[in-house]
Amino acid sequence: MNPILHKSGLSVAGLLVAGGCVLGPAVAAQAAPVQTGPATSTQSDKGGQHDRRAERTVGVDYQAQPNFYYCGPAATRIALSAQGKAISQDEVAALLGTTEAGTNSAEDTTRVLNALTGGKYKTTEIRDSVAKPEQVERLRTDVRDALDAGRPVVANVKGTAVDVNGIPHSYEGGHYLTLVGYRDGGDAIQIADPADPTDGEYWMPLGKVANWIAERGYSS
Repeated sequence: MNPILHKSGLSVAGLLVAGGCVLGPAVAAQAAPVQTGPATSTQSDKGGQHDRRAERTVGVDYQAQPNFYYCGPAATRIALSAQGKAISQDEVAALLGTTEAGTNSAEDTTRVLNALTGGKYKTTEIRDSVAKPEQVERLRTDVRDALDAGRPVVANVKGTAVDVNGIPHSYEGGHYLTLVGYRDGGDAIQIADPADPTDGEYWMPLGKVANWIAERGYSS
């Protein structure tokens, strides 16, 4: 079985229920859209080396997910908003095939993003339980290439990861979120999290993002 399929699940009494997204009680309603601003960028790589000054942020229209299982539609809609696609989470959910069990895999987010934006997205798996150095570097390259082209990345994650401010973000049942920026040459990744309407966005070290995606995949 494709390892990125059936991996967004809620662990309930030892059983894996495909596709779930977990929300706290504070996230009961959809947050108002927040425009993050236009894309900005600085120095690019030189001589094949990562220029630690290089950074980019892609402007998106943020919306929180309105329920526990809409993380896939919400993260995909955030990515689409950067590319001028005005579409509701309900419309995206229908295209993704999202149910109360969630959204099946990164293959689905790639399929829908390509259908609506012209086919430049691809799915990349991190098959291992912990990302290997080459997989971390592949994520860096994929995120930078996609964001430099104005395409936010949709990632399927699971477990707990800690951001640069020391705040943990825990999705033991699986979750989708959107990567919308990088800085320090890609050493830090900016995340638009549809389950976090209070802050909306936060930064996380690249390696932690890669390990969060481990055993799943991302659309870039």
